[in-house]
Parts: sequence; structure tokens; C-alpha cells
Amino acid sequence: MIELFNVSKSYNRGKVKAVDDLTLTVKPGEIFGFLGPNGAGKTTTIKMIVGLLRPDSGRIAVEGFDVSTSPLKAKQVTAYVPDYPAIYERLTGLEYLNFIGDVYGVPKKDRLERINKWLNIFELSQVISNPIKSYSHGMKQKIVLTAALLPAPRVMILDEPLVGLDPRAAYQLKDLFREHCKQGKTLLFSTHIMEVAEKLCDRIGIIHKGRLIACGTMDELKALDRTEQSLERIFLELTE
Repeated sequence: MIELFNVSKSYNRGKVKAVDDLTLTVKPGEIFGFLGPNGAGKTTTIKMIVGLLRPDSGRIAVEGFDVSTSPLKAKQVTAYVPDYPAIYERLTGLEYLNFIGDVYGVPKKDRLERINKWLNIFELSQVISNPIKSYSHGMKQKIVLTAALLPAPRVMILDEPLVGLDPRAAYQLKDLFREHCKQGKTLLFSTHIMEVAEKLCDRIGIIHKGRLIACGTMDELKALDRTEQSLERIFLELTE
């Protein structure tokens, strides 16, 4: 579970309000889509949830752990994939995955089984011994996603995870999302791909100018104006 209570964040000494009094709950077993125009506050919100930024006010909890007062406990149950991941590119893919496994304390047996599973799914087995700097953009995205899945986290937070993936990998990742949440775990991801959010997400939150302007299932969002519009049309009208 992810919980935000009256969270605000400003930049430039308070002149730019990136997130404004945001209250939001993402429930266990839920795929939650986080949408908004560029500069709406999505990435700032995500960085506060994972502890990379401190909120100016409000409280954030992940699986019951306060991100400010119990940051290590919150991080131990969370996997985060940013929109532009920073990777140790001089390491081979396998060295990088073992490094992540050591950080999270994943037992050797579980580590080997999980690594083999995700490498087969993402078709990385043939290049896992090569330096990451030799990988294409899509392959780097796949190795970062494999690293995020390796600890079997309770909470996954992904910022534009489908960018750079080929259609097969994107399809497989969406299946992994469902598998993750069927186990009662939580997943929040941001995306600009409306069709994916509409078909995949249990609930969708739309943020605009730092404020949550709509949140609910597709049926609940459609009920806002009593039409059968697509998510894309609803999004454009709400953020116009």
C-alpha cells in the first residue's frame, strides 16, 4: 500500500508549486496508473514516495512505513524504476543483477531462479555476460526492470516503464504487472500511453498543476461527464 496525506512540494523557494496538498491511497493488489501533462508533478510525487525528495509538508507511508522516519524499511519493500535509469554500465548484466541481489539480501537460490526466469522472459540470456554499456536502450530498460523484479518487492513504482521497449517486451511486462498484483502487491506507474492505462489499470489518477483532479476506475472517470469517452478524451478535457 502507498499512502500520501496532504503532501506538498515547491521549488525555487516556494515560487513553483510542483505538488499541492496531494492525498492519495494506492491499495494492495491494485495496478494504479498515474497520469498528467508534462510538468504536472508526476515525477516529483514519485521521487517523494521513494525517498529521493523530501516533501515540504504532509506525510507519505509505504506498506505502513513512514518514508521520512523509517526510510530504510520503506525502501526494503519498494522497487523503483525511474524514467531515465542510471546504471553501472562498466558492469556486465549479471554483475549488476548480483549487486542488486546483494543490496536487497536476496538468497542465492532464489536469486538464481528469478534471474533465469526474467532473463528468459526478456530475452537477455545471450548478452547477460556482456558489459551493460554495449546494450541498446531497450536492453538497458529490460535489465533495470529485471533488477527491480529480483527482490520480489511488495511495492513497485515505475516512471514511464514502457518507453524504449519493443512490442513483445511491453506485452510481457504488462503480464508481469498483473502477476505482481494478483499476489496482493501494489504497483504504481506513470505513463503517457493512454491506451495502456485504460486497458491495464484498476484505477487511474490524473494530476494537473500539482493537484489530483480526478481519481477512480474507468467507469468512475466516465461518469464525471456521463459519456462513454476514451481515457484520452477525458484526460484532454480535464487538463485543458
